[in-house]
Amino acid sequence: MLHIHRHIAGLKNFSPVVITQKREGDWPVERIRVVPRSPFRFVSRGIERFSGKPWQISAGEARRIGEAGASLLHIFFGNVAVHLLPLLRRSRIPAVVSFHGSDVAGAIVTAEYGEARREMFERSRLVLCRSEQLAEKVAALGCDPAKLRIMKTVLPEIGFVDRTPPPDGQWQIVQACRLVPKKGLATSLRAFAVFSKTFPDARFTIAGEGPMEEELRELASSLGVAERVSFAGFLPQESLRQVYSRSHIFLHPSETVGGDVEGIPNSLLEAIASGLPVVATRHGGIPEVVVDGASGLLCEERDHAAVAAALVRLAVDSGLYRRIARTGSDSIRDQFSADRRVMEIEKLYREACGIKP
Repeated sequence: MLHIHRHIAGLKNFSPVVITQKREGDWPVERIRVVPRSPFRFVSRGIERFSGKPWQISAGEARRIGEAGASLLHIFFGNVAVHLLPLLRRSRIPAVVSFHGSDVAGAIVTAEYGEARREMFERSRLVLCRSEQLAEKVAALGCDPAKLRIMKTVLPEIGFVDRTPPPDGQWQIVQACRLVPKKGLATSLRAFAVFSKTFPDARFTIAGEGPMEEELRELASSLGVAERVSFAGFLPQESLRQVYSRSHIFLHPSETVGGDVEGIPNSLLEAIASGLPVVATRHGGIPEVVVDGASGLLCEERDHAAVAAALVRLAVDSGLYRRIARTGSDSIRDQFSADRRVMEIEKLYREACGIKP
């Protein structure tokens, strides 16, 4: 995942060793260890399906992973840490576990996971969360609040693009995300359909891929906007930034689905940093970085009429449009700059290791 890649690649005073089950793409680190999964993993998964208790890596896998001569172990995603308990049990170095959003939903919240969850929290020196709202959810799962810390994501350097509202009404709206329910894409399409009644030359680009694509295409057709909606698929970063540069508004009306909640969507942060005014929802950690009326416009979840009204409000008020674009960009670029965030991450690592400032 790109946010993990940026985190690891940005470290300055810690030398990372990446341990993974498979390697894809280019990782600019000197040491990567690939530890293949056990061929008997299916047995553990079968036990989980029968009992509801979490499967765990084998003792052999834990030994092969080892500690690579490291002074700190960082496990990304809380649900992964539950499966890595045999590694945490044998580790002699401090461990931190980070939660990112989707890992506070699903099986990890069940009673059957309770004992493993409790042990995972006990064996973690610190538990890192992407947002305050996410930290509250992790505390509700049983983590000692004294261990909780906020670890914001790392953004690359993103230049501000000074956009102007299109005089001909050809608004370009974009949403970039996985095509899954919690991203609020159905709300986006319904809101766009309302917006396009006022601005019939508007266009909506959905960048991303996922299991909802066919369903969303059918919804766009039923709403009569299929010809004005583009499904761009997965885009590499450079291509996505080009889409952002020729767009006018970023849309991201996230919603809670079956307990699955966003932390703070990285695509939203990058869009705001580039100067795209954002319309989003009061969901997850979004209100922690988007101040309604100042750095973006916020609506309630699943309220497509309110989202459409917010889009129209930006479209008809050029002063508001420009203020939100500049204020949002300045705020995000200040809070999430790579230098600032890496400094805070390494401060947390030193705390976990017991190294005094």
